[in-house]
Amino acid sequence: MTSAETSAPASPAYRGVVLAMLLLVYTFNFVDRQILSILAPGIMEDMNLTKSQMGLLGGIAFASVYSTLAIPLSMLADRTSRTWVITGSLAVWSGFTALCGMATSFTQLFLFRLGVGVGEAGGVAPSYAVIADYFPAGSRARALAIYSLGIPLGSAAGVMLGGHIAKSIDWRTAFIVVGVLGVLIAPLFRLIVREAPRERSAEAATPVSQVFAILARKKSFWLLSFGASASSMLGYGLAFWLPTLMKESFGLDPAETGNFYGAILLLGGIAGVLAGGFIGDRVARGDRGNYARLPAIAFVLAVPLFAGGVMSSTVMAAFLFFVVPQALAYIWLAPVIAAIQHLVPPHMRATASASFLLINNLIGIGVGIYVLGGLADALAPVYGGEALRYAMLFSLSCYLLAALLMWLAAKPLREEWVD
Repeated sequence: MTSAETSAPASPAYRGVVLAMLLLVYTFNFVDRQILSILAPGIMEDMNLTKSQMGLLGGIAFASVYSTLAIPLSMLADRTSRTWVITGSLAVWSGFTALCGMATSFTQLFLFRLGVGVGEAGGVAPSYAVIADYFPAGSRARALAIYSLGIPLGSAAGVMLGGHIAKSIDWRTAFIVVGVLGVLIAPLFRLIVREAPRERSAEAATPVSQVFAILARKKSFWLLSFGASASSMLGYGLAFWLPTLMKESFGLDPAETGNFYGAILLLGGIAGVLAGGFIGDRVARGDRGNYARLPAIAFVLAVPLFAGGVMSSTVMAAFLFFVVPQALAYIWLAPVIAAIQHLVPPHMRATASASFLLINNLIGIGVGIYVLGGLADALAPVYGGEALRYAMLFSLSCYLLAALLMWLAAKPLREEWVD
């Protein structure tokens, strides 16, 4: 039995429109996710919170529901309408982002961040599946790379817009503005993006246990997932705490910090995401294992450059050191996501992506942000005001672990690939 919806046009022009709308939604995903980092100093001051508490707000409060609910929502997307799930998710997470601006206590803000996580749980994995539905395998990593531009674009917009609003008005208004904008985008997305034509046969109702069973037998899935998780622990940790480092070590205000970090994300992030997609598709033509080897090389190269940025004594030196490794840190996205899509049959893609995201985000967001903040608190008696800087420096070992796991994933990935 075929889809109940009318067939979505498959022309190159319409595929471009679909990808643009998915990119817009993903950008809002990261605006709402990243804005907390630029607002953290003001929130900590107003609510008298520690770095460990902010780590809970940025990490576990979000990641616990974001990671776990992604699987049931992705199953729903696989069995019903992926576009409706994405639309509803956007409306929910944007609404809770706006509510964050009305919080008056740590508990309220924690609960509202849980709500943001609930909404965002249904956004990413179904979007990966929509892209896989619309784009052929030979260009899929490039399409996923363009979609993944939402990470640097959204993160940059979050810190820049949030920083300027926080400086000009207050941090509460920043939450409300970006939340309302997301709610307004939701119906526009559903109006434009139609469900891709796909068979709704009995196999489309595959139990999640069967998807898990397939993935559990694949060594490449575990190596890619834990490799991405190790990199995300550091990546999300740096993304969340770098604005605070800029304030504590260089005295930058929210707007200056937003401009500083936003420029790094735009220059380095966009270059890295696109490079990962285009280089990944090219080097993997002869060997699918190169989808894993490429990120491994990038992580190793990023470590000394990030160390230089973290230990810089001037803002300009820090900027120059951070741009290149920021690009290298994003290279993994498109190749690894494309590889995960090819570990299962097409009708299981959203659920497989959610399984990957469960591991990556629960460890990366849930643990990374909190651990880095907690480590900074623990190092404060020794390093004083520079504790956060040294916490970041010691955490760079996560990239070396990620590189090792990605390199080990190359051979089994080649053997376990599903066309």
